[in-house]
Amino acid sequence: MMVLEDLKREQKLIDAIDWDMTPEEAVRLYLEWGNNWSRGYHMVRSKHDVAHYFVLNTWEEDPVIYLVQRTTEGSVELAKIEIPEKLREQVKEKMRSHKGVYAVEDEVRDWLERELGTGQ
Repeated sequence: MMVLEDLKREQKLIDAIDWDMTPEEAVRLYLEWGNNWSRGYHMVRSKHDVAHYFVLNTWEEDPVIYLVQRTTEGSVELAKIEIPEKLREQVKEKMRSHKGVYAVEDEVRDWLERELGTGQ
């Protein structure tokens, strides 16, 4: 599995990241793709469609970011990205005991975009 430094060298993959994809939207689109209308967003047209997006995983003691590749067949975690300590503590304070998988937003997204040089 890649880490942040590995991902920084994968420009084609960085360019493919959907910064607005949420875990919920990915499940709706890719696991229920035959049963949904697009709501003006993405639409999965075949089993060959793929999405790349980040999730914030708070199941462990320290939250981490994963880069996920999702298809109609399932998902693969391509990269595990450690969050800097100060930001990690902010996330822990904000999430408290809420364990789960969330969209990458706010300060975490800003930090990640700066690290990858996306200029979003």
